[in-house]
Amino acid sequence: MIAYVTVGADDIARAKQFYTAFLPALNYALEEGPEGLSYALPVQSGQSIIPPDFYVKPTFDGHPAAAGNGTMVAFEARNQKQVRDLHAAALAAGGVDEGQPGFRASYGPHFYVGYLRDPQGNKVALFSSDPTEPGRDG
Repeated sequence: MIAYVTVGADDIARAKQFYTAFLPALNYALEEGPEGLSYALPVQSGQSIIPPDFYVKPTFDGHPAAAGNGTMVAFEARNQKQVRDLHAAALAAGGVDEGQPGFRASYGPHFYVGYLRDPQGNKVALFSSDPTEPGRDG
């Protein structure tokens, strides 16, 4: 089980603008501290599995942050419309398009995804795979 994911950022204010454009809509709450941004999903009373937190922080070693080649963090949206809306909001908040929302031939017929890069260059996916929505082939 993944406990948390951290991405580096040299400009925390720009990163906050980008991630706050879509993570709160996915129920992530933001906590800011001197060491960066912490986004967490709510934990219900008695919940045995705690969802992973997402952190945006300056690098520990003080060197410039760099995006990992082949590294991506994916966030699940409620539906295809939310994928489109949040992708657009993230672009307006400083993200870079890496693939407009839609279906991809190499994934399942209900996997609907949009790709972005945050202001630091970290790759992010917003996806929905709701089988009750129209799929790629229908």
